[in-house]
Amino acid sequence: MAVDTDLTPETFLDQLPERSCLLGLDLGSKTIGMAISDPDFIAASPVGTIRKKKFSIDAQNLINVIMERSVGGLVLGLPVNMDGSEGPRVQSTRAFARNFLALQPMPLLYWDERLSTVAAERAMIDADLSRRKRAENVDQIAASLILQGCLERLSVIRAQRGAT
Repeated sequence: MAVDTDLTPETFLDQLPERSCLLGLDLGSKTIGMAISDPDFIAASPVGTIRKKKFSIDAQNLINVIMERSVGGLVLGLPVNMDGSEGPRVQSTRAFARNFLALQPMPLLYWDERLSTVAAERAMIDADLSRRKRAENVDQIAASLILQGCLERLSVIRAQRGAT
């Protein structure tokens, strides 16, 4: 089953099952940070980090989280360059998404993740977390920031639709 990976926030919202959660992902070279939304799409919360091993193992770990948490859609951070261009990391992220969706078809929305890791790092420094704690948590906090940005956009769309 082919899955559309060029969804807009509006079409993404239309494809989501009712009362499902969203899983936000920050895909790094060594880890995958994860955050989950509530079913009302109000708040994002960090839920952990997968230490990357092999695609098949990483994909199964994600599928387990999807099943355990009633996830209806994925929000995947897209690491575009500061000038908006797409480099090798974007290609790698898109390849991961295509391969994953072949195993687990579901709505997926790419979300611009520029500066999410920097913002996560700053927030943890402000919270006076040790360097070790920051390293352990930065990917899931970044995933939370990515997902929260998406939730805020979806909230605007839902409000606009309710007003018409």
